[in-house]
Amino acid sequence: MAGTGAARHCAGAKGFPLTQKEAKKLNGQRKDFLAYNTRRPDFILKYRWREGDTLRLPDLARTLERIRDQGRDGFYAGATARLLVEEMKRGKGIITQQDLTNYHAVWRTPLVANVGEYQITAMPPPSSGGIALIQLLTLSQDYPLREWGWNTVKTAHLMVEAERRVYADRSKHFGDTDFYDMPVYGLLDTSYIKSRLKGFSLQKATPSEQVSPGTPPLAEPMHTTHYSIVDPQGNAVSVTTTLNSSFGNKVFVAGAGFLLNNEMDDFSVKPGVPNSYGLVGEEANAIEPGKRMLSSMTPTILEKDGKLFMVIGAMGGSTITTTVFQIIQNVTVHGHTMQGAVNAGRFHHQWKPNWILSEWGALGVGTGLSLWFKGHKIAPKTGGIGRAAGILVLPDGTLEGGADPRGDDAAAGF
Repeated sequence: MAGTGAARHCAGAKGFPLTQKEAKKLNGQRKDFLAYNTRRPDFILKYRWREGDTLRLPDLARTLERIRDQGRDGFYAGATARLLVEEMKRGKGIITQQDLTNYHAVWRTPLVANVGEYQITAMPPPSSGGIALIQLLTLSQDYPLREWGWNTVKTAHLMVEAERRVYADRSKHFGDTDFYDMPVYGLLDTSYIKSRLKGFSLQKATPSEQVSPGTPPLAEPMHTTHYSIVDPQGNAVSVTTTLNSSFGNKVFVAGAGFLLNNEMDDFSVKPGVPNSYGLVGEEANAIEPGKRMLSSMTPTILEKDGKLFMVIGAMGGSTITTTVFQIIQNVTVHGHTMQGAVNAGRFHHQWKPNWILSEWGALGVGTGLSLWFKGHKIAPKTGGIGRAAGILVLPDGTLEGGADPRGDDAAAGF
């Protein structure tokens, strides 16, 4: 099992010891917790948290017990729902008991696609991750990336140009399929995907202003957390959950112990206006009552020759999809181990803003300069891009976990 840090503990009445990074994050959020909560959340407001301190969350433990014992009604009805609605009234929010009653989780059929010798099982809309990942892997198939090498000028240039075009498609065509006739078939059509690199040059960057969303063919009739698990029988699970940005909207539901999210930011406020991650969108992802916002979640399972090969996923907002893309490439093309693939430096391009976001050292001075001469703009990113958790099935059937050093992530066997 491999998971990102937010899934490392089962928060309960007994509490858990904080890592140095967790203590630092809580200290940094103290002012916001005081400013935005209608009732002082004393359980989280110690003046200065230190590594090894025990954080106890008894209200959250009781909420989780209600969900365990009552299922859906443990959250959307009864005591938890009452506490949430009371929080809305105190904070002048708009969620009502009727909203909670009306909401139901929806089963989505996973996307399944063959790319080269691998079968990809990935998340469908309203997550953008699955389609975008399949497009990125397909666009890179016809180029000798293994020969070009990991994060060399040619490899990085191709990957950035592919990302630029995929995120342009995301801005126009991706949304909740219950509200928008999303051209899923066309977006996954191999011929269409490969046509998106028409005009691509190995010598220079394509300005994002010159890249528009494509026209996919019509269908033929007929503070994000990820964990990856493989059990002894070979069953695999890849799960991503999210509050959107760090600690959501910073508000704890008094008496229930959980944070409210700020997922409304994942909608397009209006065409062309970026969200907090710089992503832009159009009508497909506009705000509507009852509609589910577009996400970047990309939990993914790969099979090879009919057998489980890899389980992978990540957290990191708009960088999730490109994080998963690069890790898959690191293993399948460049021969990295699972942990090595997760550790390796990463970069990201999302069409707009028109620059490459790069971790320090990910591209190297020579590659960075060469990309700059091709017309790319590079913005350094401190603190890392994405946080991933993956499991690779080795040739002898044993498992290798990869936990991201960019956070408090861990891999464990049982």
